[in-house]
Amino acid sequence: MSSWKKVTKTNQKVHRERAQPFARAHLGLLEKKKDYKLRAKDRNEKEATLKTLRKRALNKNPDEFYHHMLNSKIEKGEHHEQDKGDDFTKDQIKLMQTQDFKYITMKRTMEANKITRLQGQLHMTDAVNETPNKHIFFVEDEEEAQEFDLAKRLDTHPALVGRRSNRPRLEDLSKLTLASTISPEEIAGMNHERDLSYRELMRRIDREKELSVVHKTLEIKRVLKEKRALKPKLVAKGTPNHAPQFMFKYERKR
Repeated sequence: MSSWKKVTKTNQKVHRERAQPFARAHLGLLEKKKDYKLRAKDRNEKEATLKTLRKRALNKNPDEFYHHMLNSKIEKGEHHEQDKGDDFTKDQIKLMQTQDFKYITMKRTMEANKITRLQGQLHMTDAVNETPNKHIFFVEDEEEAQEFDLAKRLDTHPALVGRRSNRPRLEDLSKLTLASTISPEEIAGMNHERDLSYRELMRRIDREKELSVVHKTLEIKRVLKEKRALKPKLVAKGTPNHAPQFMFKYERKR
């Protein structure tokens, strides 16, 4: 049956749609019914949207308030978000306004070198002792667990059990010769100098982070000045802890 239908269709007349007459060629292509349906559907959707907006405008409360109104404004009948700008500290803003890119790079490199030198001198042993950690010992039975002596198991002095670094054994302590001329005041002075060095290290780390944010912000501003076909999109505004983030469209290089 299907083969008979195919045979009969071979003798049918081919119906072609009428083209635009030559006299009306300047008006473009002749609109067909499918084109009219799309145009009519689009027009009806727009009219329905306008009708809904008019209804909302008539029912609007003049005393209505939203907190978002503080961060937006109307210009020529269009809503626009107010640009708050980036949240930087006063020192970072002063550096970006007065110093150039090469100076910030030099200062950041100097701070990084000083941090490396201080970390090499201090060894960060106190940070190791404060880091949470686990050390599991296995015993044979509950009786051995109750009589377990940690200092004896580690073969060290009980006063050194709390250390995770620089914890010598009893054999090494017996061979160690301590200077008996060091007074408690001198020990306190050395501990005070060590604490000052740690504070200086923390200040320099914070300073290096601030310079890193300024360095990245200046680099982003320099890149944004370049001519591009598509404007990059702002993803996150700048803060004292990180530079502003932009999303760039992929552009193929020739």
